[in-house]
Amino acid sequence: MTAAGAPETAIAWRDALRGGEISAREAVEHFLARIEDRAELGAFLTVTAEHARAAAAAADARFAATPRSERGSLPRLHGLPTAVKDLVEVAGAATTRGSAALRHPVAANDAPGVAVLRAAGAIPLGKTQVPELGLTGYSENAIAPPARNPLDPTRTPGGSSGGSAAAIAADLIPVGPGTDGGGSIRIPALACGLVGLKPGLGAVPGDFGSAATPSVHDEFGAPRLTVSGPLARSAADAAMLYDAQRGAAAEPALAAVRAADSLTGLRIACTEASPFASAYPIAIGVEARRAAETARDRLARRGHRLEAADFVYDPGYPDAFTTSWTAGLSRLPLPSGAEERLMPLTRAFRTRAIARSDAAHARAGARLRAFAADVRAQWGAYDAVLTPGLTMLPPRIGAFTSLDADDDYRLQCEWAPFTSMVNVSGLPAIAVPVLRLPTGHAMGVQIIGRVGGEHRLLQLAAQLAAELDAELDAELEAE
Repeated sequence: MTAAGAPETAIAWRDALRGGEISAREAVEHFLARIEDRAELGAFLTVTAEHARAAAAAADARFAATPRSERGSLPRLHGLPTAVKDLVEVAGAATTRGSAALRHPVAANDAPGVAVLRAAGAIPLGKTQVPELGLTGYSENAIAPPARNPLDPTRTPGGSSGGSAAAIAADLIPVGPGTDGGGSIRIPALACGLVGLKPGLGAVPGDFGSAATPSVHDEFGAPRLTVSGPLARSAADAAMLYDAQRGAAAEPALAAVRAADSLTGLRIACTEASPFASAYPIAIGVEARRAAETARDRLARRGHRLEAADFVYDPGYPDAFTTSWTAGLSRLPLPSGAEERLMPLTRAFRTRAIARSDAAHARAGARLRAFAADVRAQWGAYDAVLTPGLTMLPPRIGAFTSLDADDDYRLQCEWAPFTSMVNVSGLPAIAVPVLRLPTGHAMGVQIIGRVGGEHRLLQLAAQLAAELDAELDAELEAE
C-alpha cells in the first residue's frame, strides 16, 4: 500500500530521514497527502497539519546544522511522522476522548508517552479516532464518522486504538503508539493485519505518568490494566517504536528481532480456553482456528515445542472484570445535562457503576488480583502461551451500536475473549497476523509472554512473519 518510490517500512523511513535522503518536510507532506486521500476511512479525528509542518521545519533546520560526521547523534526517530489516539494529550491539540458529553480542552503539554516520542524526533500528524473513553473494542462514537478497516471498509478496525491501526494499515502513517487496557492494541492489530505489542505493566515508564510512587493497582485495588505499546506493519517496526517508547539508550528490542532466527526450543502452551466462557458462548470460527493451527505449525518448524494446555479460569471473572473495567465511570465528572450525550453503552455502565458501593468495587478488584496470581502461575509453567486472536472477522460498522448495551458488550467479549485476561495478569502479549484470506481480510494469533519477555515476543512475531512471507513467495512461484 506504500506509494511508488516511498520507503516501504517505518525503519526504512527512519533511515532515509536520518541519512538525509528525505527531508522531514517531504515526509510530513507525503503522509498529510495520504491522510487527505483516504479521509473516508475516518482514521483521524483531528489533523494538526500546521503543527506538524512547523516541527518538520525545525527538524530539517537541526539536520542542516549538524555536521555530517555528527549525524549519528540526531534523535533516533528524527522527522518520522506518527499519530496519537485521541485519549492522550498532545500539546496544541484538543483531547476529545471520543465523547460528545465532555469538553474538549486544547492540551498545554504532551502526555509523558508523547513527550518521549517527540524527544526521540517523532512528529505527530494528528489525533486518531477512538471509542468513547476508550471503553469498547470498536472505534465508533457520537462526534465523528467511525473508523473503518482498510482491509474491508464495511468493517470495524477494532478499538480502542482503531483509528491508529487503520492509519497504519492504510499507510497514512508508518508506525504509531497505542494504549491497551483490555485489548485496545491487540484487537485493532488483529483486525487490520498488524503487529501489536502490549508490554507488561511498568515496561514503558511513561505509563505511570509523573507519580512519585506509582501503584500497580487502581483506587479500588484492582490490577492496573492500561499500558502503552507499538502498532506496526512488522515486528521490526514495532521493536523500533517500542525501544523509543521506553526511552532506551540503544535499540535492544530491534537487535533482538534481527537475531530472531537464533530463538528456538521454547515450550509453548496452546489453548482455546477463555475466562469469558462461563458467561458467554465462545465460538472460534474456522478462519481463527486455522490461523492458530498455522501458527503452531510454523513455530514447530522453528524448533519450539508446542503442547496442548488445559488452563482453568475463575468462573467469576466476567463479572469481576466488567465491574472493575467500568468502576472508573462512577468517578466521571460530567457537565450539567451532558449525561444524555453519552453513548448508550457508556451511559448504561456508568449508571451501574454509580449504583455499586465502593466495597463492591473493592471486592471485584480483590477477585481480579487473585485471578492474576492464578493465571501467572498457570501460564508460568511455559515459556509462552499461544491463543487464537479474534474469534471471527471484524464485525461490520454499526453491528455493535445497533444492539443494546448488554448485547453490545456480549458481542465484544465473544469476538475478543482472550485479551483482557492478559491485562489483568500484568504480563506482556503480542498480536501477530498469520493468514491473509482470499477476501483480503487478515487472521492472527496472540502470544502471551513472561515478565520482561517483550523482546522474546517480538522475536516470535518475526518468526511467524518470516514463515508467512516464505509461504506467499512459494504461492507466487507456483502461479
